[in-house]
Amino acid sequence: MFSLWIRNLTYWLLMAIITPPLFLLMLLTAPIPGALHALATRWALMLMWLLENIVGLKYRVEGAENIPAGPAIICCKHQSGWETLATQKIFPPQVFVAKRELFRIPFFGWGLKLAGTIGIDRRNPGKASAQIIEQGSKRKAQGYWITIFPEGTRMPPGSRGRYKSGAARTAQLLEMDIVPVALNSGEFWPKNSFLKHPGEISVIICPPIKHTTGDIPELTAAIEEAIESQMPRITGRGPCYGGAKPDIEQQGGTA
Repeated sequence: MFSLWIRNLTYWLLMAIITPPLFLLMLLTAPIPGALHALATRWALMLMWLLENIVGLKYRVEGAENIPAGPAIICCKHQSGWETLATQKIFPPQVFVAKRELFRIPFFGWGLKLAGTIGIDRRNPGKASAQIIEQGSKRKAQGYWITIFPEGTRMPPGSRGRYKSGAARTAQLLEMDIVPVALNSGEFWPKNSFLKHPGEISVIICPPIKHTTGDIPELTAAIEEAIESQMPRITGRGPCYGGAKPDIEQQGGTA
């Protein structure tokens, strides 16, 4: 346990050293097209390196062959802050859809806004949809992928949130296919936890779903089925999972 605390303290210290000067550099390079996003991605990759080499938190990816050639919408299971970093390493350049309140967080939130994150007002669904379409169209035209967490918030390992229709609506309006992603990051990086635990996070990239797959409720259901059908395979592997490992046959997963 002492070693775990030392590793995490080192990670947080190095992150605190790295972040302010990189944010300053982002401000200085703001007029250069693409520079802000490139620096934000570099920051995420540096943190991924620290997590892997200092904390010992590694990962493995299954289904990388399912990543399409052109821009698509990444629909990712959301259990921790890890996937906000890892998707930037696993997938092509992308922007996130996030609640606008995050923009108020010093450095991290400011960096999100500068990097082109699509900020939405979650308290006003109608307005949020308009914001996604307006900003999403611009990002698509710039060649970026769009990352959406369909449950809307981080969910504890072993649980399932209500899948919202925003991803399906965005996919159909922007004519972008969807790449569902299942993962178990919360079993190593619990929500709001100072400690990140060493181990190997499992990431499953599912086959793309066409944006023409039925109406919005049907497409939303297809996204949920793709992600949740894979979760029993990877649930219960990490030190922070408190429940019993799901029975794969009963849950409808595949071995």
